[in-house]
Amino acid sequence: MDQVTITNQQYDKVISECRDIFLKKAQDYGTAWRVLRTISIVDQIYIKAQRIRTIQEKGKQKVEDGITAEFKGIVNYAAIGLIQLALPADAPEEMDITRVSTLFNEKVGTAKQLMQDKNHDYGEAWRSMSQESFVDLILMKLQRIRQILENEGRTIMSEGIDANYLDIINYAVFALILI
Repeated sequence: MDQVTITNQQYDKVISECRDIFLKKAQDYGTAWRVLRTISIVDQIYIKAQRIRTIQEKGKQKVEDGITAEFKGIVNYAAIGLIQLALPADAPEEMDITRVSTLFNEKVGTAKQLMQDKNHDYGEAWRSMSQESFVDLILMKLQRIRQILENEGRTIMSEGIDANYLDIINYAVFALILI
């Protein structure tokens, strides 16, 4: 089996695990996350990435949920961010599970396509990266989103908020594959 096929299978497995958590929480809580503004989603991802970084630096943790759970949370919050950006302002706060599942699949499908395109150009360079680098890159992407928000969504030559969320998903997936 070639490396591209292996990567796609590993990617799909990680996304399947994240989707399962996402949809179970949607069944438990509904779509309560619909009230979150972009900055709140960024902060939720930040909390998770910063916790991973702290655990990496201290070499231990006191709260049960580990690094794997935090990376999965990052994938799901970034998907939420993409969904929120795509929905019109007047979209209902509550959505049925079928709609939520469809939107999740669309957004992670876009992230996977981006990963495949970048892997074509960069090869499997991410396989040689450290877990620490993935966390640092996620934190950098969050800082970029914050700056874009401060600029009221305007960029001169940079990608938008959605591109940063897509990269965050892919960095978290890569970290999960390597775990």
